[in-house]
Amino acid sequence: MSGGGMDRDGRGHRDGVARVTIAIATYDQAHFLADALRSAMAQDRPADEIIVVDDGSHDDPASVVRDFPGVVLIRQENQGLAAARNTALAAAAGDAILFLDADDLLLPAALSTALACRARHPGAALVYGGHRRVDAAGGVLDAAKFTATGADPHADLLRGNAIGMHATVLYNRAMLAAAGGFDPALKKCEDYDVYLRLSRTHAIAHHPDIVADYRIHGTNMSGDSRAMLRWVERVRRRYRPTGADRGRWDTAWREGGRIWRDHYAGEILARSGNGAAIDRGIGIMTATAMAPRTAGRRWRATLRRRIAAALTPEMKHRLKRIAGRPSSPPLGRVRMGDLDRTSPISPDFGFDRGSPVDRHYIEHFLAGARADIRGRVLEIGDAAYSRRFGSGITRQDVLHVDIDAPGATIAGDMSQAGILPRDAFDCMIVTQTLHLIYDMRAALRQMHDALAPGGTLLLTVPGITSIDRGEWGDTWFWSLTRQSVTRLMAEFFDPADVEIAAHGNVYAATCFIQGMALEEVDRAKLEHRDASYPVVVTVRARRARP
Repeated sequence: MSGGGMDRDGRGHRDGVARVTIAIATYDQAHFLADALRSAMAQDRPADEIIVVDDGSHDDPASVVRDFPGVVLIRQENQGLAAARNTALAAAAGDAILFLDADDLLLPAALSTALACRARHPGAALVYGGHRRVDAAGGVLDAAKFTATGADPHADLLRGNAIGMHATVLYNRAMLAAAGGFDPALKKCEDYDVYLRLSRTHAIAHHPDIVADYRIHGTNMSGDSRAMLRWVERVRRRYRPTGADRGRWDTAWREGGRIWRDHYAGEILARSGNGAAIDRGIGIMTATAMAPRTAGRRWRATLRRRIAAALTPEMKHRLKRIAGRPSSPPLGRVRMGDLDRTSPISPDFGFDRGSPVDRHYIEHFLAGARADIRGRVLEIGDAAYSRRFGSGITRQDVLHVDIDAPGATIAGDMSQAGILPRDAFDCMIVTQTLHLIYDMRAALRQMHDALAPGGTLLLTVPGITSIDRGEWGDTWFWSLTRQSVTRLMAEFFDPADVEIAAHGNVYAATCFIQGMALEEVDRAKLEHRDASYPVVVTVRARRARP
């Protein structure tokens, strides 16, 4: 062979790693064989030998093999796939062997990736990777498939064929031969039988790389779901746990029975779904006999989809409304009503109509933090919330930009050092203020330092909001999200001492930015939280004790 085959003395590949055999069994698939051989020859780490076993084909695989110098062809009477693989296993000189079906393909890094995994797991009887499903022309049909096995691979394989495609497997040839190779009595699922047999007594390993293409062409051996299930059950009966193994594997074995029946019932329903009525009926009955619950669930889902497809968007919308389920109106049927305007209902957050919607969240937050509002307390602007929610307050301070404001005890910009006393407050109530300070980090640093050790900051900031049209408009710098607040707080407080929550939903945000008052909205709808529509973000942060 070209590309680094066996040394003349038989010691192996010239790069010093394991000798590898690729074995291809073919039966009446000469029209696919050339593609399989090209994929085997195109490996970035060449195989040391490639063996093709003609299992009594009626076509002419020899004419294909002649175009690939160095490939060994073995002919035998038709004995089945398992026997053909055993013929290759007996003839192979490699330390490792990979079996490729004539209608499938290897990707260029199949061998190098498998050998790297084998080197990491030298005691494994087999290593495997992922695969793709492709059509007869090689077009990719769906997402790549790879399922890792866990700490007990035998249990995982009892639940289902995690390996999925035989060509992704690189075997330790000696271990496979010692285990008896493939069972010729199994016309199907002979590979699954080997996986279970080896995993029961040997380690297996895996890697996530996609290394092979499974070609779907209408004549695959696995196309008959009912027959496949019978062969799966025949194999599974061999590995039903007995004696001491029952405690270890019985649950997995029983789960596997249900999973396999569900799998093939689903295949039957999928294949019969678009057929004639009689075919659909036969498919439903067959699948129901296999897996009653799965068949019933899937049939109900299919029925719902067909009914839904027959309904107009308007009918769907009305039915959902009758059932009390949320529903978006059909295109062109949205009713804007009083919101069909370019100016808000109230330009003043709703103060001119009652209480702004955001006060619902702020006041609920402070009510839940009553126990924190005690000792020496600082509030911004006035002491209204302290009086309403506090208990055991021994000293009340109010920070205001104007020292002559009623109740003000401290005046200035809290982001400036020296405005707030250090280590002073048992509680600070800072509602809807931080967004008015350009240097929020400086303000948070001053707040942290002004808290007494063990003291609590109760902070609220706006999320989705209009901007004040009055005195605060020129200093309305920020709107915040839960994520941005979390990052900010982590710079000054131990995250273990911080509780952050976002409040609001699209209904609350719409009402708030329109300036509707709390007294005229459905308060029950305000309680639902949707992280995509934060109206208010609340923070309870405790300063660590030394």
